[in-house]
Amino acid sequence: MNSSLKERFSDPQRGVYFIGTTPPRNNTPSDQVNEIADKLLGRLSAIDFDGVIVYDIQDESSRVDKPRPFPFMQTHDPRNYSRLIREKSSHPVITYKSVSQRDRHDFEQWLEEAWNDYGIRDIVMVGSPSSDGKVQLSLNDAYDALTEHQLDYNLGGVTIAERHAKKGDEHKRLLKKGAQGCSFFVSQAVYNPQATVDMLSRYARECKEQGITPQRVILTFTPCGSAKTLEFMEWLGISVPEATCYRILEAHNPLAESIRVCRSNLEQIIEACIPLGIPLGLNIESLTNRKDEIDAAIRLFKLLKATLDLKLAEQSL
Repeated sequence: MNSSLKERFSDPQRGVYFIGTTPPRNNTPSDQVNEIADKLLGRLSAIDFDGVIVYDIQDESSRVDKPRPFPFMQTHDPRNYSRLIREKSSHPVITYKSVSQRDRHDFEQWLEEAWNDYGIRDIVMVGSPSSDGKVQLSLNDAYDALTEHQLDYNLGGVTIAERHAKKGDEHKRLLKKGAQGCSFFVSQAVYNPQATVDMLSRYARECKEQGITPQRVILTFTPCGSAKTLEFMEWLGISVPEATCYRILEAHNPLAESIRVCRSNLEQIIEACIPLGIPLGLNIESLTNRKDEIDAAIRLFKLLKATLDLKLAEQSL
């Protein structure tokens, strides 16, 4: 059995829609893991989604000097949680894999087990959060290993518009990762729409010049209901313009205001980028386990999916 998402991704006129989540903490008993999965899928029963993205959380303290606003906690194996979500929901699951902590042999074993024991077909590989930490396997070497391994994974990569804003070369990473086998990309959470527009526009231009079809880009959005969540977003490297910070935190209802901000940001991106021929998708996540922000993520999903669907329908007329 191969990936069922490949066919969905191949239609540029169709949006694709995901919910992002993390596995429970590794000290969570298995019966509670089942309950957490059921609670998540209960929330998702009211929405029309294509699949779930399960993250592989890293300790990114080597990337920044500031202390982490929320303590880092090890989680259950993302492969196991992905299998659980897939079996309970009958929806595809994209599983993230952080590759830097183990050597090539261990990574190849992970690939075999993920395919044969956990039924995983769709993965996104993530490299080290910084060059300061101990890297046993680089992202480039992981791509080489996967190519030589010959398992038919549907492979995706991460894209970060903030890097483009600083260095102006994220489009080159997209092109390189595409050549290394990535057929889609998932962005970091978007709160600076201009950075995303600049990156995607440059990517589309380079693809056109080289005669390459742009790969699908799945844009991530997240609600923000408190100063603590905003602090965590900025610690993660998410670019939030100063005016946007004040707009959210000084609003009567910060969470509702962040949803309005996200809708406005998406509208700016799709107006600029859909005419460029880049297939888009959405991934909605909650960065905290606060119930109000988790519930807000479902509302945000409905609103942004309707926004993108309407624009795609207009384009097809």
